Amino acid sequence: MKFLVSMQKIIFIVLFLIFQGLSAQKIVVLDAEDGQPIPNVVLYNVDKSITVLSGLSGECDLSVFGDHERITFRHLSYQTTKANKNHVLNRGKIYLFPSMEQLEEVVMSISKWEQQRKDIPQKMAVIGAKAIQFTAPQTSADLLQQSGKVFVQKSQLGGGSPMIRGFATNRLLISVDGVRMNNAIFRGGNLQNVISIDPLTVKNTEIIFGPGSVIYGSDAIGGVMNFYTQRPQFSNTDSLSFSGSSYYRYASANNEGTYHLDVNVGKKKWAFLTSVSYSDFGDLTMGSHGPDSYLRNQYVIRENGEDKLVQNSNAKKQRSSGYDQINLMQKIAFKPNNNWNINLNTFYSETSDYARYDRLIRPSKDNTGLRSAEWYYGPQKWFMGNLQLVQNGKGSFYDGLKITTAYQNFQESRNDRGFQKDIRFSTKENVDAYSVNVDFENKRMGSLRLYYGTEYVFNKVGSTGSEEDITTGATMASASRYPDGASWQTLAGYISGELKTKPNFTFLSGLRYSHVWVDATFDKTFYPFPFDNATLSTGALTGSLGISWFPKTDLQITSNASTGFRAPNVDDIGKIFDSEPGKVVVPNPDLEPEYAYNFEVGAQKNFNDRVMLKATTFYTYLVDALVRRDFYFNGENQIEYNGEMSTVQAIQNAAKSYVYGFEIGLDAFLTEKLSLVSNLTITKGIEEETDGSDSPGRHVAPTFGDFHVIWKNQKLKTDLFLNFNDKIAHEDMAVSERSKGYIYASDADGNSYTPSWYTLNFRSQYMFSQALTATFNLENITDQRYRSYSSGIVAPGINVVLALGYKF
Repeated sequence: MKFLVSMQKIIFIVLFLIFQGLSAQKIVVLDAEDGQPIPNVVLYNVDKSITVLSGLSGECDLSVFGDHERITFRHLSYQTTKANKNHVLNRGKIYLFPSMEQLEEVVMSISKWEQQRKDIPQKMAVIGAKAIQFTAPQTSADLLQQSGKVFVQKSQLGGGSPMIRGFATNRLLISVDGVRMNNAIFRGGNLQNVISIDPLTVKNTEIIFGPGSVIYGSDAIGGVMNFYTQRPQFSNTDSLSFSGSSYYRYASANNEGTYHLDVNVGKKKWAFLTSVSYSDFGDLTMGSHGPDSYLRNQYVIRENGEDKLVQNSNAKKQRSSGYDQINLMQKIAFKPNNNWNINLNTFYSETSDYARYDRLIRPSKDNTGLRSAEWYYGPQKWFMGNLQLVQNGKGSFYDGLKITTAYQNFQESRNDRGFQKDIRFSTKENVDAYSVNVDFENKRMGSLRLYYGTEYVFNKVGSTGSEEDITTGATMASASRYPDGASWQTLAGYISGELKTKPNFTFLSGLRYSHVWVDATFDKTFYPFPFDNATLSTGALTGSLGISWFPKTDLQITSNASTGFRAPNVDDIGKIFDSEPGKVVVPNPDLEPEYAYNFEVGAQKNFNDRVMLKATTFYTYLVDALVRRDFYFNGENQIEYNGEMSTVQAIQNAAKSYVYGFEIGLDAFLTEKLSLVSNLTITKGIEEETDGSDSPGRHVAPTFGDFHVIWKNQKLKTDLFLNFNDKIAHEDMAVSERSKGYIYASDADGNSYTPSWYTLNFRSQYMFSQALTATFNLENITDQRYRSYSSGIVAPGINVVLALGYKF
């Protein structure tokens, strides 16, 4: 009996020691940048006779390897790493660094389904959550600008209008979680709708350069910006999971305070994600070294019922530029089984009133004061609710099905009052947007993958106008900006195919037909329109054909030809507004779609996994371009608008244009910790009128770029970088820009131009733990005073940014 007890003890001790030995041979594979676990890392020995795969939490068991074996750690998105087993076991973990160019990265923008980035023939830029957290942008417009690949114009602090390849505003398409944000009143003038997207909820942003009309339809001429927000996380166990994060950001240049909180609650089949962000932006302070004409020397106050022009005690402070904003997001995810996912997502964004700063600095006609006492946008509000059903692997003719329905509501207003005038003119707009998308993926045809689907979008526009006497409070109706009750709708179908003829050669091609209807009825109460209504029914066929070829494993060649279009919307056909002092835009019902033809060639060369050189050249030709030109209204070339005789203009198919350029990028890993990153974009463009005359394109950005020196280890990341813009001489500026002398500097001949500028900047981020991260940035270290091309607001001077993030 004693013998049996002794044997049991011995067996127990042996089993315990074995268990301890096995558990001691488990390690975790982590991301070197953010410390997060990496699943699906392949581990193998020298002769590949032993293979292990890391789990969802990055854990892997090394007990199958010999004590002194050399193990290779390989993952498509990370640099391959080799280490001795005992060395790794002593640390209990190993860190992998992201690959220099993630050609195997999965993207969704081209087809709405997951594809490998290396198979995409168009140029793309992907901005991930880690990059967003590191750059700490104030808005989603800044998020795009800080990528170094997109130029952003700002008429005011509460704004940001991207320019891509010589196109901007309603010739670029914005989508959020696969739903188009562009609506019937997106205009040709600068847009600020992108700031409605909370950058603190963005998981990644995918930017397509060039036309994307095959998948996205009208407006996708210059490019597509897809914002994919965070998703609710399910629990991996039967118990309830609870996680979240909090964030605070401060910036000295506008005394910003941003507060953010998100909470995720997950079960195996249900998950809930709630997010709240609030930002308070004060008046922006410009730099000290630059043109004196940029200074805000005077501003208007109202005192004792009278407008007064007063001197600014700090001319570098851009009075009346501040505003605040709140963003809310609620997501609910349900996974009834492995084949279905149901997602209900809601977003809400609202700003306070915010000044259109470029209008507040316009000089009066006699150049002795300021033209406007007030010019501000009312609260910009955006709501979106979308329901998406995703099915995988059960259809008779498809392997994936997505049905996305969405409702959006947009609200905005414009309010202006002249200096020492009693009447405030206001217009209010409300757009209800409904959409349904049905998208399919078919992977059952060998090396051919098909993507096809249909889309329907309906927009209803509400618009009212009013005049208020601010001394008496009396109000009366006036002309609205748009025909009240106007509608815009489109129905489309598309098919796209990806054919991998060889492992190193991929074709991607597609076709789409879109039909667009516009219906507007004009109110003749305030203007004697020579027409009662405007209707449009037009269609467009667009296509694309591209290749991605790897002649060598370290060299990629891409080529893509594509077409894009933009159908006239309610803003083009029916708008009445003052485009600039002394000019008024009136409706024009006789419009046709504009059409773009694009061709691009790109190359990427990898030099020994140390240097990656990327280059793309492109050419885009736009015909029947919708542009603002002089016009006649009831036979008159001038009419009275808001009490002033103004030259009549209208949107017309009056031009064609061509844009071409080069985009160059460099990534160099000098050591495991030190790297260089640089981008350069050169764009040129010309608009040709129907009479044969030409002028530079309005939305062609100056040559711009950046150069970064990045150092990082497991806890600290730093980035010392230079941003730069070339000048645009007076003769190289668009004609419509030359007259805006109040936002530009003057050359030796007194002509307006955009000076070149640079900024020296420093960013840093330190991880105290996987939960706590601190950011310290010093922007515009040399305190330059500069205004980006076509912008009204002057950029920040020296700016200290402090941020603290905590995950729980």
